[in-house]
Amino acid sequence: MLVRTNAIVISALKYGEADLIVKAYTLSDGLKTYMLKGVLKSKKGKFKASMFQSLTRLEIIANHRGGGRMEYLKEAKVANSYQSIYTHPIKMTMAIFLAEMLKNTIKEEEGNPSLFNYLEYSFEFLDATDKIANFHLLFLLNLTRYLGFQPEIEKNDLPVFNLLDGVFQDIPTNDYCVEGRNVDLLKNLLGIDFDAMQHIKMNQTSRNEFLNMLLLYYELHIEGFHKPRSLSVLNEIFS
Repeated sequence: MLVRTNAIVISALKYGEADLIVKAYTLSDGLKTYMLKGVLKSKKGKFKASMFQSLTRLEIIANHRGGGRMEYLKEAKVANSYQSIYTHPIKMTMAIFLAEMLKNTIKEEEGNPSLFNYLEYSFEFLDATDKIANFHLLFLLNLTRYLGFQPEIEKNDLPVFNLLDGVFQDIPTNDYCVEGRNVDLLKNLLGIDFDAMQHIKMNQTSRNEFLNMLLLYYELHIEGFHKPRSLSVLNEIFS
């Protein structure tokens, strides 16, 4: 079926000498994979490799057949180019990390407008703001809402957070219960928007520890999840 929709690039992998395999999250049909023939060698083709950087927003026309098959783009153009993500080294590193997280977590080939709108809004905010140190933490925490394992906010006055069950409780009941500074940060971040994140004070150590807790939370709730390879680069650029 021929579809006109918006899309956000998640990854682009070189295939052979001149082709690209592009994964994108579409407004109409969720995750889609496209084969772009000859894009790396053609100087006059309608697609340019630069259009498929991580998190680029596109307007596309594509033939979607479904069933997990490789799809083919008929047309694509960049929608509302970012002004700083690809030129700011920390933002670019963060974009690569978050795109890898999306690749590891989003699997559904079905439309989810709420998730698409969240991604679009979040990356627009990242592009526009100068206060970015905590962005990836709040982004990943809020993303759990759309992936189906958002922490329960009931009883969030209790001191222990159970990563396995996603709930706050009185005492540890398994090896995946955490308490202390990470739980305090979790409570502070739950329910706030990106504008408020700059008021959450963290040093680099606490930021790394909280991110590691979040990644473990993802690992416990998403089958086959693995830590992004870009994590070490992200940690290094913030150190």
